[in-house]
Amino acid sequence: MACLRCGFKFNCICAIEPQLQSAADFVLLTHARESSKDTNTGILMTRTLPSCRVEMWHRTQPPQALLDQLQHPDYQAWLVFPSDEQHLATPLTLPTTNNTKLLLIIIDATWQEARKMVRKSSWLNQLPRIALTPQNTSSYSLRRNQKPGHLCTCEVGIELLKQLHQPQAAQQLQDYFTHFIEIYHADKSGHAK
Repeated sequence: MACLRCGFKFNCICAIEPQLQSAADFVLLTHARESSKDTNTGILMTRTLPSCRVEMWHRTQPPQALLDQLQHPDYQAWLVFPSDEQHLATPLTLPTTNNTKLLLIIIDATWQEARKMVRKSSWLNQLPRIALTPQNTSSYSLRRNQKPGHLCTCEVGIELLKQLHQPQAAQQLQDYFTHFIEIYHADKSGHAK
C-alpha cells in the first residue's frame, strides 16, 4: 500500500522530509490538471514549507482568500513568471519595507498553461512580476517536452529561497527534490531503491 503522505509504495521518503522556514509566504496557484499528477513537485514545497499553500486556479472564479490577501497592506505580492518575458523585476531588487511580508505567487502548471492562466486572469496581470534566470539547467526528468531554461515548481521554490538569502533552506529543499526524482522511477517500476 502506498504511503498516504508521499504517495510512494516501496520507497517512502517521509523520513527525510525537511521542515523549513522562509522569510516569504508562497502561494502555488495550481491548474486543475496539475493537482492530480504524481509528477507534480509543488507538493514538495507544501510539505516542507509551512508558509506555502495551494490555491486552485479557475478561469471564471479567482480564489477569494488570495484576492483578499493581495489587498492586505501587510503583504507585498509578486508573480513569478518565465524569464523570457519582458519588463520583469528580479528578486534581488525587490523593494521591501519593515512592515510588509513578501507573498510570492508561483504558477503551478506547465509554462504553456501558465501563460494561458495569466492571460485569462486580469487580476494576475496587475501584479508585479519576478523573472528567474537560473544558474543551472533543470534536473526535472519526469515529463517529456520540457522547454530548456524552464524549471519545475519545486526548482522555482529552490531558486526563490536562494534569492531570499536562505541558502541552507534552498539546499535542503534541493536535496529533498533530488531524492524525490531518484525514488520516483524506482517506485513506479515496483522495486525498492
